[in-house]
Amino acid sequence: MKLQTHRAFNFNAGPSALPISVLEKAQAELIDFRGTGMSVMELSHRSLAYEEVHNQAISSLKELLSIPDTYEVLFLQGGASLQFSMIPMNFLQIGKKAGYVMTGSWSEKAFSEAKLFGDVYHAASTKEGNYRRIPNVENVQYHTGDAYLHLTSNNTIFGTQWKDFPETGDVPLIADMSSDILSKPIEVSKFALIYAGAQKNLGPSGVTVVIIRKDLLEQANTNIPTMLKYSTHAKNNSLYNTPPTFGIYMLGEVLTWAREIGGLTAIAEQNDKKAKLIYDEIDASNGFYSGHAEPDSRSLMNITFTVKTKDLEKKFLEQAKQEGFIGINGHRSIGGCRVSAYNAVPFEACKAFREFMIQFQKDHS
Repeated sequence: MKLQTHRAFNFNAGPSALPISVLEKAQAELIDFRGTGMSVMELSHRSLAYEEVHNQAISSLKELLSIPDTYEVLFLQGGASLQFSMIPMNFLQIGKKAGYVMTGSWSEKAFSEAKLFGDVYHAASTKEGNYRRIPNVENVQYHTGDAYLHLTSNNTIFGTQWKDFPETGDVPLIADMSSDILSKPIEVSKFALIYAGAQKNLGPSGVTVVIIRKDLLEQANTNIPTMLKYSTHAKNNSLYNTPPTFGIYMLGEVLTWAREIGGLTAIAEQNDKKAKLIYDEIDASNGFYSGHAEPDSRSLMNITFTVKTKDLEKKFLEQAKQEGFIGINGHRSIGGCRVSAYNAVPFEACKAFREFMIQFQKDHS
């Protein structure tokens, strides 16, 4: 049985769109997973049937991201928000500092949590301009001997994204990639630790992926709770406790889908085309629509903009919802509009939204 053919234009910022083929496969396997007579949600996480799912998801992620053998891939829980605490708990040693690059709300939250555990500072910030841009790499200031440098690769609320990353040498570089992981090729070896909530490009909510360099594990603090040690999960293949099995199954299927459509190079090309449709219309509107992010910092994942007046913006959002465009209200903290064009959002959805933008401007100019 197929899913209903009518699908909303899902531009939610997260949880976000999933590939229709993945949803259909999950539907087909939901009651009897590969001849087990059980749903994957009912399988023991110690069973051979689930172990295959688990290990294949790790293998697929390593393949797609070209993760070196010097890294561990972990499946954790608690979202990126728990990582804000786990990172300083594990790696912010007494007598050392950690630098945080401030580019939006999520880096602010990460910084606030880290302050609870040690000495942290702003390595760069674009807050004075309401986070309209990413700092120039050469303006990121950190210290030799720092515990780590932390950044957020894509900022969902403000719609900005790093294009290049600082070369930090012996200072471990840590990145929250929750909203743009798997959207383009990255050089994993630049980073000591990458973490990402799954609910944007990797799968459903409930799974947090951590990619961590093995030598960093060896430097971690030991006087912290067992469940909050990265080493606990690395030693147990992320099976120390019951993992979010269904979420990991879905993540594995999303990774298979990503490989089948051409991998990260093909995905990046498609994401660029999708975002360009909407940015081009913003730029061609003569001020009817105004982008929040500066052009050289624009996110391909989260396109943020305002409409000419508040009254028109309210009407724009109401009419868009009536037309089946879901999730385009800007974040409650800043308002405006936001189109989240993650991997599974089809090109046709972005094309339809662009046509809506054109018609709305014609009707209200």
